[in-house]
Amino acid sequence: MPPLTLCWLRRDLRLSDSTALQEASQGPFVVGFIFDRCILDELEDLDDRRVTFIHRSLEEIRRGIESRGGQLWVGYGDPVEVIPRWAQQGGLTRVVAAHDDDPYALRRDAQVQARLKDAGVEWRSVKDHVLLERQEVLTQSGTPHKVFTPYQKAWLGRLTAADLAERTVHWPHLQAARSPDAPDRSLDSMGFRPGALWLEPGESGGQRRLADFLARVPKYHEARDLPALEATSGLSVHLRFGTLSIRQCVRALGIATPDQVQDLEPGPRKWLSELVWREFYHNILANFPHVVDGAFRREFDALEWPGLPEHFEAWKAGQTGYPIVDAAMRCLNQTGWMHNRLRMVAASFLTKDLLVSYRLGEAYFARQLLDFDLAQNNGGWQWTASTGTDAQPTYRIFNPILQSLKFDSEGAFIRRFCPELAELDPEAIHTPWQAPPMTLLAAGVRLGENYPYPIVDHAVQRAKALALLGSVSAQT
Repeated sequence: MPPLTLCWLRRDLRLSDSTALQEASQGPFVVGFIFDRCILDELEDLDDRRVTFIHRSLEEIRRGIESRGGQLWVGYGDPVEVIPRWAQQGGLTRVVAAHDDDPYALRRDAQVQARLKDAGVEWRSVKDHVLLERQEVLTQSGTPHKVFTPYQKAWLGRLTAADLAERTVHWPHLQAARSPDAPDRSLDSMGFRPGALWLEPGESGGQRRLADFLARVPKYHEARDLPALEATSGLSVHLRFGTLSIRQCVRALGIATPDQVQDLEPGPRKWLSELVWREFYHNILANFPHVVDGAFRREFDALEWPGLPEHFEAWKAGQTGYPIVDAAMRCLNQTGWMHNRLRMVAASFLTKDLLVSYRLGEAYFARQLLDFDLAQNNGGWQWTASTGTDAQPTYRIFNPILQSLKFDSEGAFIRRFCPELAELDPEAIHTPWQAPPMTLLAAGVRLGENYPYPIVDHAVQRAKALALLGSVSAQT
């Protein structure tokens, strides 16, 4: 039997510009994906949007594989059991997959590799999800970076044309070998039902969204913080699941070689910086895995957050009395998406105004976000909570009223997700509790009935947050 390689797709759900597919296709190969029960069984919602996104993206991959004369292998179960079984039943001599630095994925891959080694099957893992990973970007003293700005400078200095080059897949080597398991796996058969998606899944969806964003990227630096506008890329989901290559995103800015970065206009330059933030948080997760179970700044592990459970419930439901926070949370609950500026505002409100642990907010976002990525979610929450990287002496406290006035000045975003406030004018919609009674009456707003009074006073809570966080700093 000739040698046969399996390309095991995980966070790289596409058929182009794929490092794993390029490596696997050097000789005869097949392509497979496993619905991992160790992950799926932990999900709380039967209509979890992520499962729907993956399932629909795989349908496109299936069609692409079949059009090339092959068959997509699809499994369901524990990959530690499925991959070795596939190797035995399918005559595999090698398995190729892209790196994944999530702690569970590292443990899983180590077990798979050990099982394959015992069976005489080669394991090969390659870089694909980021441009530069793990220990590729270090300080001058050879340690991982902990602060973004020097990381970005070092990242730009380390980047090469080879990191950006497109990965070519050798499709003539694709084999028609049949899957050891049933080729079809419906959502229903796995105990799930379709969830609503706010964007088109699959590689084709990623390509169209990227093309659409490139028309807006010249103004990205000016409009990216305005949630009422379609100004951000909306590509976080596609990058999370690998339906779009990070290399293609950077090349789309006109960067084929690192020296071209200096010629970028402000809009593309700002978006590139956001992509480097993504790489930075993956760098943090890979080099400081303790952040998964505790604070990046370990001294904050002992901090007891005094926030009230009922305040956490009000925050989740978008019933805090602060319109911009409530609109952000309702958007998240309804769509599985939240604008990046509002993620910071909502996270700051939970941790600095309500004094609720970032771990609770992080877990809630992890459940709701279609683009949930452990590295990004954890990094963002810890950054905002001041327990993570880039710590600031002022403890980074966002004033929700000023944020609302600055970034949703006309109240357009608030009106979209807080319809009970829709008739308020721009002067009243940000702070309805301060509006004259006749203004509220004319707009149909009944505070305490169809919209809540503020559950806390920001100025009071800000002082408490400073004292709380300062007490930790004073002990170190």
